[in-house]
Amino acid sequence: MRDHGTRGGTDWAALRARFHLPDSIVYLDGNSLGPLPRAVPERVRRTVEDEWGEMLIRGWNEAGWMEWPARLGDRIGRLIGASGGATVVGDTLSIKVYQALDAALRLRPGRRVILSDSGNFPTDLYMAEGLIAALDRGHELRVVAPEAVAEAIDGDTAVLMLTQVDYRTGRLHDMADLTARAHAAGALTIWDLAHSAGALEIDVTGADADFAVGCTYKYLNAGPGAPAFVYVRPDLHDAIAPALSGWLGHAAPFAFDPSYRPGPGITRMRVGTPPVLQLAALEAALDIWDDVDMGDLRARSLALCDRFVGGVAARCPDLVPALPPGTARGSQVSFRHPEGYAVMQALIARGVIGDFRAPDILRFGFTPLFIGEAEVDAAVAAVADILETAAWDRPEYRTRKAVT
Repeated sequence: MRDHGTRGGTDWAALRARFHLPDSIVYLDGNSLGPLPRAVPERVRRTVEDEWGEMLIRGWNEAGWMEWPARLGDRIGRLIGASGGATVVGDTLSIKVYQALDAALRLRPGRRVILSDSGNFPTDLYMAEGLIAALDRGHELRVVAPEAVAEAIDGDTAVLMLTQVDYRTGRLHDMADLTARAHAAGALTIWDLAHSAGALEIDVTGADADFAVGCTYKYLNAGPGAPAFVYVRPDLHDAIAPALSGWLGHAAPFAFDPSYRPGPGITRMRVGTPPVLQLAALEAALDIWDDVDMGDLRARSLALCDRFVGGVAARCPDLVPALPPGTARGSQVSFRHPEGYAVMQALIARGVIGDFRAPDILRFGFTPLFIGEAEVDAAVAAVADILETAAWDRPEYRTRKAVT
């Protein structure tokens, strides 16, 4: 099935070999959980046995655990177009959203509107609702359709908070354009990069983005529950006052001062103790990106997506694309089907793993690091056969599982 050649200067076959994937599986869900990089088990073993096991608490100094959030933050920063010292890793994405949103609102004290869209990932909206309730200062979360965002930015907007790639449909927002519109109206921006970091070229510096957040367990392949990252535009570092003033965001954590003093620069966006084992996995996963040209990656991603869309359109004309033709997308393709959940379960049973998003979305991620033309064609054939034969129409495929 494998057909991974060298195109555009990137050796896709060599990159594919750096991942563990079960035989006979077409894995189109790396946009939800990336597969295991082969180097991760040994790196985690070394952290567990050689560092934790032999160094014990000395590992914080001798193995450099305490510096990992900043060092790995810079490695992620390179992938999103950030300058050094502007990105830090730790905690969860929800926490990073909360931190960034609170910091942004404090910088716009005279404004009360948080503008977002209906394609934003729900946890971002939930965190906004919770923060609004906690502040109790009359803030409003205003949610519009994705295509209405540009016109909805106005003089009342304090913060524009968007997920760059819609988690359901794959719609790709123009970060530079919308950030410029927000700034022209006097607003700040927060970009959630969970579905774009590691999937396409990002330039937070060139776009003049104010804040960006993201997770590392999707396209960055750091494993389930891997920590999140946050970026803050460098000139804002000393102006932000963290709402979650954790001890590792303190200027001198081991002085154990009774009162909080924010640390310098991006350090103040740290909160709790670094998750060392997950950071070890992240470090090994990021090594792969040293050999990836993001321009090549994006070009191949779009080619694979187009191949899948074309194949499905030819064989499954009744399957409705979730995006209008010509709409910019990330590295995923989504279709609507009234029995989408059952169809996806039938596909998974055939070894083609995508996922389902309510109410009716079949979602497929295309990651050129381990997916090529042969996998795309196999997926098209499976989708077509399942729909043509109604193989999805079985009770076991309709039973909802906890994770869809």
